[in-house]
Amino acid sequence: MKHIGYCTNIHPGVSWEEHFSILRSSIPVIKKAVSPDMPFGLGLRLSHAASLTLDIDAFSAWLKAEGCYVFTMNGFPYGEFHGAVVKDQVHAPDWTTKERRDYTIRLFEILAKLLPDFLDKGGVSTSPLSYRYWWKDEVALKQAVELSTQHILDVVEALVKIKEETGKSLHLDIEPEPDGVLENSEEFIDWYMNTLIPSACKRWAGGEVLVKEHVQLCFDICHFAVEFEEPEAAVRRLGELGIKTGKIQVSSALKVDLKTRAEEKLAVLKRFDEPVYLHQVVAKRLDGSFESFRDLGEAFEAYENYKFEEWRIHYHVPLFADEYSELQSTQGEIIKTFQVLKDTNFTDQLEIETYTWGVLPPALQVPLNDSIIREIAWVKRQL
Repeated sequence: MKHIGYCTNIHPGVSWEEHFSILRSSIPVIKKAVSPDMPFGLGLRLSHAASLTLDIDAFSAWLKAEGCYVFTMNGFPYGEFHGAVVKDQVHAPDWTTKERRDYTIRLFEILAKLLPDFLDKGGVSTSPLSYRYWWKDEVALKQAVELSTQHILDVVEALVKIKEETGKSLHLDIEPEPDGVLENSEEFIDWYMNTLIPSACKRWAGGEVLVKEHVQLCFDICHFAVEFEEPEAAVRRLGELGIKTGKIQVSSALKVDLKTRAEEKLAVLKRFDEPVYLHQVVAKRLDGSFESFRDLGEAFEAYENYKFEEWRIHYHVPLFADEYSELQSTQGEIIKTFQVLKDTNFTDQLEIETYTWGVLPPALQVPLNDSIIREIAWVKRQL
């Protein structure tokens, strides 16, 4: 059985009261359209503040009454995620801090109580350790990775205890992202095999077994597409190493073909340049090499100095569209990933994660519930 839902980080609200108010008004409408006769899955996003005030009993009762269930949670954004400048602060506090560790353990304690009886597994997705450019040199970066790893092992310890008490096998789903300390599957695998597992084996006999159950990958299709990663190769390598994928975040990036009419296309792309989120760019040059830019503005400044073939931009755009005037999306990468999923069944949890509706150019904005309904329907057709 595939669990397909959307991530509630698309809805604003830092406090639980604000967020729940929007869920109550939106989710029944969406469920009626996409899953009227079957339970409807959700990926729940709770800020740090909301995680402290959530009334689990009341929320569980509401979910049951509405025919909904939570199968995964998004623990990447810690604080405010809408209506304020986020940029690199989406990683803060990072995994070098006890705040990130404690927040994540709290989310797992909540998830263990929210998982329905028919599910004994679920995950919380999280930051790829930290933001790469916060660390001044390789020595500082290495120290940050080592400290982050120890805090993640603290989470594993908590998850072992949760399993003993509840029978639920929960997993932390690390989400590689451009300019994260772990940017892609290669860096994730290197950290997992050469830092995480050895550190776990120093703590516990059987540390590798515990890590492989409780630390998994969050396969964000947008992020993999921006990094020009082939999903089949990544999934095959993970499988060979026995590393599990906790969930797929179904998301689509922007891309622009610069081989022709580049100036016209970049003029359209500038409409997407906005001040809230980071929009990292990976540019493919005509010689086949790659260059990365921390944000769209930096890429625009560099354009005149290089001959580019294609840009891919970290910008979660609607899944159901492949064309945006002079631009395209990486929708094709979703379809490729779904084919790998059909062939290998490498995870059974899919979370639609298009959170940038509020900052899309006005011409692309449509009523939010209608857009979520269209996305879920599109995903189900592809599967």
